[in-house]
Amino acid sequence: MNMLGIEGKRVLITAGAAGIGRAIAQRFVDAGADVWVTDIAEDAVKTARSQGFLATVSNAASEEQVASLAAEVTGCWGTLDVLVNNAGIAGPTGAIEYIESSAWLSTFDVNIHSQFYGVKHFLPLLRTSTAPAIVNLSSAAGRLGMAGRSPYSATKWAVVGLTKTLAIELGGENIRCNAICPGAVGGPRIERVIESKAEMLGKTVEEVTELYTGQSSLNKLADASDIGNMAVFLASDMASHVNGQAMAVDGNTEKLY
Repeated sequence: MNMLGIEGKRVLITAGAAGIGRAIAQRFVDAGADVWVTDIAEDAVKTARSQGFLATVSNAASEEQVASLAAEVTGCWGTLDVLVNNAGIAGPTGAIEYIESSAWLSTFDVNIHSQFYGVKHFLPLLRTSTAPAIVNLSSAAGRLGMAGRSPYSATKWAVVGLTKTLAIELGGENIRCNAICPGAVGGPRIERVIESKAEMLGKTVEEVTELYTGQSSLNKLADASDIGNMAVFLASDMASHVNGQAMAVDGNTEKLY
């Protein structure tokens, strides 16, 4: 861990009080960072506080709330070394002609607009760091098509485009920006996705679970800690020359269901 150069860094993680975000937060803590998590779920924020995290109820898809959060972090820390844009939702499942416009728009609000707001409002703080880094959460769906999940896939491709553009715009200031592209990650969220996909395909949950498990060469779902490990690496001194990359943590996924 000492080789990573993470100790003492100040890290903000959106949607970091539960699920993948919570695992990312824990890996940063394990590496010696000071971590601030946000979440829209009040209960998750209370739990995170009880476990010693700085935690704020904040909707990453609301520019007003993100701006308010940036002001709060500025007042408390005065700087920021790492921004992890983790907030995301699965969005609706179904053929594109049956997807409600409101569901399409809400998926974009959370999955991509939140990242724009985060970078826009936290960039002044990142500029005060000696080794700033931005880590955006994309998905294997950000490099592959995904039948029945067009809003989700479209947003995750957009994350990669935003990441590569920010790497160009900010690289001259030594602000690195990379994305993580997880495959299917075990947990309640993927279970809900599988249930919706099973209904769409007319298959059993067990059949669709087998499809999801077998879509990578490793024939298993990723663990949330695997995503946390990559986030810590990308923010670390060991990745000081890694910029503009979309890093797959998907067990070599070649087809999405």
